[in-house]
Amino acid sequence: MRVDSGLPLGLTAAVRRLALRWAMRKSSTGFPDITTLRKVPEHLTYPLRRDAVDPVPQLAEQRAIDPVHRIGDILGIKIWLVSGHEESKVVLADKTSYSNDIRHLLGNRRHDSAEGVGGLGFTDPPDHSRLRGVLTPEFTMRRLRRLEEGIGSIVESSLDDMEAVAAAGDGTVDLVDRFGFQIPFRVICDLLGMPEEVRDEFHDLGIARFDISDGGQGVFGAATETRTFLIDTVRAQRAEPGDGMIGEIIRTHGDEFDDVELGGLADGVFLGGYETSAAMLSMGAYVLIQNPEAYRLLREGTPADVDAIVSELLRYLCPVQIAFPRFARETHELFGHTVSKGDVVIVSLAGANRDPRVMPHPERFDLRNAETMHFAFGHGMHRCVGAELARMELRAALTGLARRFPDLAMATDDLDELGFRNLSIVYGLDRLPVRLHAAPVTV
Repeated sequence: MRVDSGLPLGLTAAVRRLALRWAMRKSSTGFPDITTLRKVPEHLTYPLRRDAVDPVPQLAEQRAIDPVHRIGDILGIKIWLVSGHEESKVVLADKTSYSNDIRHLLGNRRHDSAEGVGGLGFTDPPDHSRLRGVLTPEFTMRRLRRLEEGIGSIVESSLDDMEAVAAAGDGTVDLVDRFGFQIPFRVICDLLGMPEEVRDEFHDLGIARFDISDGGQGVFGAATETRTFLIDTVRAQRAEPGDGMIGEIIRTHGDEFDDVELGGLADGVFLGGYETSAAMLSMGAYVLIQNPEAYRLLREGTPADVDAIVSELLRYLCPVQIAFPRFARETHELFGHTVSKGDVVIVSLAGANRDPRVMPHPERFDLRNAETMHFAFGHGMHRCVGAELARMELRAALTGLARRFPDLAMATDDLDELGFRNLSIVYGLDRLPVRLHAAPVTV
């Protein structure tokens, strides 16, 4: 008997075993090295696939059969997918059964350098508590109110830029580039105290950080480059602290952390506040164009109406498709399944946000869903520390767009032109050509 490779079945299995042993030998930890993974097996990718903004039907079908499901293996590691609302809440809130520390699967990468993983998402207590304790004061409502005027100015400047570009051309503009990317990038640069000259470089690297099309190599390669830049920024500000968050943390906690730790923190803030918000603004505009009543409410409604629209957009779009992986510390039962020590549990945030057991119209953008708890910012101790900043930014940008351009419309009917990002942990689109104003009526 032969398989598609042309090799005898027994030989193919032997080759696979040798490949697995080779991958494991690459790591001094004795665990597989996921950075050598060149391609994620096709059957594991459906939680990251969408049809435009909607998860593929397979995700809902599997959730209906069993919201906790062993989806397959990678390099001999069992992978579980959690896609139900209540089940996801339990896993994300569990502080004892799981670890977020992924370093044992990163082979021989140096963890005290830009090759390591930084930020909060891959960190366990007590380090997580120590790092989050530094960031939390920077995201209190009192601190964030200081940013409101600056965010408003950035939004108005970006809208002015869009108007100028459209007027100089054929009346159309790419909303991803001029709105979705510009606003969060400038906001986060102001917040951190970073120069804006790196716009193009970070735009490309930000996308690559979440694209698993090339397996682990592309993701971790891009991560090393972005962290290298941020570690260098920290080093520069050690000598001359800036006015932003990096400078403030150096002044108040600089002696407690080395450059790599602070660079990792800045990296987490940068990516959490930039790529996800860019995806939300672009896809949010796309959805609002198709829901004119909600777009009108952004212009004319109450603050409560605006909050409901933003909340429902977050639930419906959920650009962060899956949560940081959880590694089982010990063998335990999870909703009728035995999860073994070392297994990986992946929570589908997009799947949990569309669970029909907890909301009336999960597959539609519908403000009646807005009161349901959503997981766009995660849940538990790893919930996004910048969630309120993101809401503030979304409110300012989307209401500004609706008031300035009430007749906003798509400039193409071809969804292929939008470049929805397949196999990206942070889902988004690459282009959104729009007309800012209604075409003049000719008689």
